[in-house]
Amino acid sequence: MKTKSTVQAIRWNGESLFLLDQRLLPNAVVEIELGDAISVAAAIRDMVVRGAPAIGVAAAYGGALSVAQHLGSANWRAAVEAELQVLEQARPTAVNLAWAVAQVREQIDLNADDPLHAVRNLAEQIHADDVAANRRMGELGAALIEQRCQVLTHCNAGALATAGYGTALGVIRSAYAAGKIERVFADETRPWLQGSRLTAWELLQDDIPVTLIADGAATWAMRQGEIRWVIVGADRVAANGDVANKIGTYSVAVSARHHGVRFMVAAPTSTIDVNCPNGDAIPIEQRDAEELFGLAGVRHAAPGAHAWNPVFDVTPAALVDALVTEKGVIMNPDSAQIAALLASA
Repeated sequence: MKTKSTVQAIRWNGESLFLLDQRLLPNAVVEIELGDAISVAAAIRDMVVRGAPAIGVAAAYGGALSVAQHLGSANWRAAVEAELQVLEQARPTAVNLAWAVAQVREQIDLNADDPLHAVRNLAEQIHADDVAANRRMGELGAALIEQRCQVLTHCNAGALATAGYGTALGVIRSAYAAGKIERVFADETRPWLQGSRLTAWELLQDDIPVTLIADGAATWAMRQGEIRWVIVGADRVAANGDVANKIGTYSVAVSARHHGVRFMVAAPTSTIDVNCPNGDAIPIEQRDAEELFGLAGVRHAAPGAHAWNPVFDVTPAALVDALVTEKGVIMNPDSAQIAALLASA
């Protein structure tokens, strides 16, 4: 069976960043070339690239592009810092974005004589580290699945949302290769349809059986006994183990606990925000109401209706059975266990 993802969302040639435009999938596979930090920030904001780890990798390359563009000019550091702030503010919930920008700032400060080389090396290292972390999480998460079963995932936490292989889908890929997963149920994930457009497409590229369901059908599927594990990613994990992920994740977690279905979160340690004590402190991005009013450019909502469009919700740590990181697995995560994991790492 395949153990390697065939999907590549981020590519770097040493001078330019290439992103697979995820707004067009699955109907068109188009790669766009970006040569400056402002274009990278726009790509992050406009959902060309999405998923916390992938956003972090893209932002690091955006920092490298900014240094390359401005180095040698008068007040280059001020120009770079202004663009780093634009990158940092592109999307507020995914902590990997701010983490990557902070890493770029640190390398600029530490390498005043050759900041471009340092920042390029940093971005390439973040890229490689993310792929390695995903593969390790895949191994650790798959080991938790004790018998062959069907699983549910929400949104897209695969190779498209990372530097490669995936977090939640990395676990699914590894478990499927080991014969532990029979089929994946994928929530369609409104309003951007990351499940039906991205997760289903990505799994099919690797010949992994996938069945799409409406978001509202997940609870009923659990009631039928079809699902033993829910496996999702995360955009931010608070210090106490509360998890911010795509809107609808909280509902899935509540249903899973009610039906005795286990709930796994796969997220690299870079997604853990030690400065965020709990889920109440996580900023929740609100996007344009127009995203809820229609689909593919066709409006379906009744004229005059209002819309509330939070992009993420927070699942309390009490509903998480396993937090899988590249540094180890925490069962029933809490503040003490997370602090111990990070200290040992």
